[in-house]
Amino acid sequence: MDYDVFNGDADGICALLQLRKAEPRDAQLVTGVKRDINLLSKIDPAAGDRLTVLDISMDKNKQGLATALEAGAEVFYVDHHFPGDIPEHASLVSLINESPDVCTAALVNGHLQGAYLDWAVTGAFGDNLKETARTLAKGLDIASEDLDRLEKLGTYINYNGYGPAIADLHFDPKDLYLHLAEAQSALDFVSASAHFRTLAEGYTQDMGAAEALQASLASAEVAIFMLPNEAWARRVSGVFSNDLATANPERAHAVLTAKDNGNYLVSVRAPLANKQGAAELCMQFPTGGGRAGAAGINDLPADQLEAFEAAFQAAYGA
Repeated sequence: MDYDVFNGDADGICALLQLRKAEPRDAQLVTGVKRDINLLSKIDPAAGDRLTVLDISMDKNKQGLATALEAGAEVFYVDHHFPGDIPEHASLVSLINESPDVCTAALVNGHLQGAYLDWAVTGAFGDNLKETARTLAKGLDIASEDLDRLEKLGTYINYNGYGPAIADLHFDPKDLYLHLAEAQSALDFVSASAHFRTLAEGYTQDMGAAEALQASLASAEVAIFMLPNEAWARRVSGVFSNDLATANPERAHAVLTAKDNGNYLVSVRAPLANKQGAAELCMQFPTGGGRAGAAGINDLPADQLEAFEAAFQAAYGA
């Protein structure tokens, strides 16, 4: 049995698109919403199985990885999040790079020597690594207008992954991957797919609502935005954080979305001018993790809100 295990955001999807266009496999797809990262716990691997694991923290999947290797499965693991201790095992091949300017789609692009560069560029844009995307795009012979289209596609794919449940999304990430895989290229999907138009319309409407919000705390160094417990807010939390970071590159941002249980979903973006500290900050709280430039907390208890705000200001304030 082959398994493709991937984050349901733009980076995970675009990483897998490159690999499967280079080496098609009839694999079982295992994914979920962006924050659903303990994906190896969802499979029961056996000897001889092949697992491709993309854009989910090895540290958060250490037990599932150990189980797969002990069962005799082969694992190819590509990621850019904090990995913890990487096991040494003959059946594990890993490409792990925590650099703040690297994403999984870019790592796969290097592995495939640029074979499907348009999807790598799309994934980097979706992960808000705009300079990385533009650097990679120098290898594409496309007009600036088409590069803008790839940026929009990456942003929309990433936008689709946010939300605590599949029901909040426009597309199940598994289905969106399959729609994208049918396209001859990323630009073909933009120009010809009704699914692209669905994403574009949803993004425009949701971002319009988010842009009307005012910060609950704002200074030259930090800003915190509080989003309501509504489906549009859950969908937009990540891309809204990215847009805030792009518009204010010297400032750190936290976007907190209220949840049904009274707690908060948290997205943190370090200043683009100094992409450090986000993962370290979020890992101080249960369910927190991520990478240096962008991280989050899946379920911040309401009684820890003040502690988070204090830690956020201590990390990035003057």
